[in-house]
Amino acid sequence: QVHLVESGGGLVQAGGSLRLSCAASGGIRSYAMGWFRQAPGKEREIVTAISRSGSTLYYADSVKSRFTISRDNAKNTVYLQMNSLKPEDTAVYYCAADITTTFTTTLREYDYWGQGTQVTVSS
Repeated sequence: QVHLVESGGGLVQAGGSLRLSCAASGGIRSYAMGWFRQAPGKEREIVTAISRSGSTLYYADSVKSRFTISRDNAKNTVYLQMNSLKPEDTAVYYCAADITTTFTTTLREYDYWGQGTQVTVSS
């Protein structure tokens, strides 16, 4: 069982930055990790993903060049640095772990999820 806890969300003005953290209960070295988000009335969508080794990354087009995913396996933590935030980035952000594959962007392939952290960007 993997327990994930997100933190770092909050209210920020457009153009601002936030850094989300996802702390895992156990070692994440063997897990592919991802960040997803869900806005009110919309489906949960992939934001970014990182492979087990950290060598393969994926970013949704909407966040490319603004968001950066990273992982610190020694600290069992994954980060999401979000810069140049826009009102359309407002959503609940979820961290997820995939214990089966080395890398995936497919929501249903993720096995464990955090409780989510709210990010609100005001205009």
